[in-house]
Amino acid sequence: MPANLPKDPWSRSDSTQPVVMAIPAQRNANLDAIRGLAVLGIFFMNIYFMGITFFGYAPHETPPLSDHIIKVFSNFFIEARFISLFSILFGVGLFIQYQRFSAKGLEAYPLLRSRLKWLMVFGLLHGIIIWPGDILLTYGISGFLALCYKDLSIEALKRKANIFILSALVIITLISLTGSDEPFTRESSLFAEQYSAWTSGYADQLFLHLMQVGYMALVIPFTIMWFTAGLMLLGMALYQQGTFERGFSKPQLLKLVLASVTVSLLDTGLDFTNNPILVTFSDVLIMLSAIPMALIYIHIMVKICQNNPNRLTPLQNVGKLAFSLYILQSIVGVLVFRHFAPELLLSLDRWGYMAMALVYSVVQLLLASLYLRYFKQGPLEKLWRHLAFKKYAASQEHKQAAKH
Repeated sequence: MPANLPKDPWSRSDSTQPVVMAIPAQRNANLDAIRGLAVLGIFFMNIYFMGITFFGYAPHETPPLSDHIIKVFSNFFIEARFISLFSILFGVGLFIQYQRFSAKGLEAYPLLRSRLKWLMVFGLLHGIIIWPGDILLTYGISGFLALCYKDLSIEALKRKANIFILSALVIITLISLTGSDEPFTRESSLFAEQYSAWTSGYADQLFLHLMQVGYMALVIPFTIMWFTAGLMLLGMALYQQGTFERGFSKPQLLKLVLASVTVSLLDTGLDFTNNPILVTFSDVLIMLSAIPMALIYIHIMVKICQNNPNRLTPLQNVGKLAFSLYILQSIVGVLVFRHFAPELLLSLDRWGYMAMALVYSVVQLLLASLYLRYFKQGPLEKLWRHLAFKKYAASQEHKQAAKH
């Protein structure tokens, strides 16, 4: 393998220096730690969908108090927050990779195009074979869109991000309003049907996977692609202005806190009305309120980590294995809720899901630290890099052979 093979932003060194400055070779500890927090946090939301993937958590007709408490907590700190955080980070990774490839005199766009194509392949395989709640396909599609605007100024990137995000939310709202009002509670006939379908044989589950992935492939270009690409553009802008190195100023942080609290209060209030139309608006507002909270998480992690590899090391380790751990979360969740113990779908309330997510987060922290004692790169990170850059590696080897 040639020594100058392009590096992998999921697990290789990153930089927080402004674009006009030289790109340092060392890892960026802040980005690793933030990525680690994101991948752990995603499981706290996805765990509800590991069983009945299309509908997720089925509440009781009269939910226990603990469900209400955890629901409110999730609305403020979990729901959509970590997916938004990951989308922002993905934009940062794309931008860093483009700058690094260009600085080395390489054709950056073809290399990144190959990475995104293979990510889409991984996403399709993940969605069809393992778990149809996949986000990788969306990242691949949105990445192509975000790359078209990588050369814009910081302010232009922010404006474009706002347009994409708000446009997507409007479209998502309109689509959501056309949905079914049939109740999905633990005692409903719909839940019984869904439980039977999603805990049936694997062949039957594959059909459901194909149906859901096919549906998502149709709607992504009109909805979530724009929202995710907007977050990626926001990540590019924040990276260039030094946010991942310094965090936000106090006035900026105060505005983010006020925005997060205000919109979270609004979406929580609408959610508790039990009015189908207002609940639909609540679901969209959660996506909006997630953005300032994700930025607050970035600020907190930057201030704590301070780009020091010896701070938040367990989280950094998880961040280095983000791709592999994300897929492993799906494998573990699906095996538990559909194959080993499907009866949990009948008995677990929200606190039970949260307890399981906490325990598995500890497992991931320990597993990542243990794995990186013996290996430098995650298995899927390594495979992705090999597949994406194998043509480049072959051409480099051919050129070297021709010289001799």
